[in-house]
Amino acid sequence: MKAMNAFYAQSGGVTAVINATACGVIETSRRYKNIISNVYAGRNGIIGALQEDMIDTNCESKRVIGNLKNIPGGIFGSARYKLKGIEENKIEYERLIEVFRAHNIGYFFYNGGNDSMDTAHKVSLISKKMGFPVTCIGIPKTVDNDLPITDNCPGFGSVAKYVAVSIQEAAMDIISMSKTSTKVFILEVMGRHAGWIAAAGGLAKINTDDAPHIILFPEIAFNKRKFLKKVNESIKKYDHCVIVASEGARYKNGKFLAETGAKDAFGHAQLGGVASVLAQMISDKLGLKYHYAIADYLQRSARHIASAVDVKQAYAVGQAAVEMAIKNQTAIMPVIKRISNEPYRWKIEYADLSRIANREKMLPRKYISKDGYSITKACRRYIEPLIQGEDYPPYQKGMPKRIKLKNIAVTKLLNNNFVV
Repeated sequence: MKAMNAFYAQSGGVTAVINATACGVIETSRRYKNIISNVYAGRNGIIGALQEDMIDTNCESKRVIGNLKNIPGGIFGSARYKLKGIEENKIEYERLIEVFRAHNIGYFFYNGGNDSMDTAHKVSLISKKMGFPVTCIGIPKTVDNDLPITDNCPGFGSVAKYVAVSIQEAAMDIISMSKTSTKVFILEVMGRHAGWIAAAGGLAKINTDDAPHIILFPEIAFNKRKFLKKVNESIKKYDHCVIVASEGARYKNGKFLAETGAKDAFGHAQLGGVASVLAQMISDKLGLKYHYAIADYLQRSARHIASAVDVKQAYAVGQAAVEMAIKNQTAIMPVIKRISNEPYRWKIEYADLSRIANREKMLPRKYISKDGYSITKACRRYIEPLIQGEDYPPYQKGMPKRIKLKNIAVTKLLNNNFVV
């Protein structure tokens, strides 16, 4: 069989370990040069394919590719760009196949979340119809940890570690100041529909009086009266209250506490900051001094405190994706299967993209305490193994050492420009 090229793209919000997956894809592909000639990376994700704007990773040295594991963010550029249904947006799918055909691309590795798995599945279908079948492998990535089938998602372990450590350390600050100053601290974390990241904050609570005293999950309807009562009880007991709030906290009618009315590129509601809403609520009704922080990009880019387990799993799914592709497996995604908790053991299997695309895995009710404001022992047993181990990046002059890619563009072969 004649060797073909591969196209790799990063999609959606990036993580502290997504580049470890890129490293796994590229290093593994280089071991099979007789099957995969080169890996072209999409500049700014799938847009790079649509606009025939691809990066030639063969121009990067072995050392540089190996160091991708230490870099947060999307090294080739990511994009929040969702391809719609094949029938309503056929022109974009046809463009992808046109570019793939022109550049002899027979393998498509799409590194993303729910929407990305849907795109990879659709490309596998339309490529067959167009007479140029492409082996399509979705590779899991999301800090939200909401992809089904897989036990967990690369990216989650590191954000979980960051949030748990941040809550533990911030609580020490609040305790030292609460007598005469701040009484309430709120940390807003990501998680639009699933409360996995918020739950990770609960790992900091070892003893009854430890923070966080309240966790707000998207899965539990927000009740203002009960919430304020809980805050007040914490103040009376501990003289302070530390709260972890998911950005997706919502009322019983489904409306987000922080909904602005705007939509993002994927059609999701744009959220405007639940921490400030809660802080104002506490100030107005209880008159307490507060501080709040929005973890935002910090939580997903904190490579300096990444989980060693997360780094290893991120690389493993990239490696497995290539190994599956060269066996002519297509329209699948590598998934992590947990074998045991103590000791923590796992392996890589695979699942059909049709079972994953556009589906979300919520935080199970059994992982949330009866009162809805904390996590259970079962939840702790699930998350704790995922944050184990440290994998510090190399440092230079007190700062994490950065790398710079050549980012040499693949020569364009098509004369037509494509506007997205």
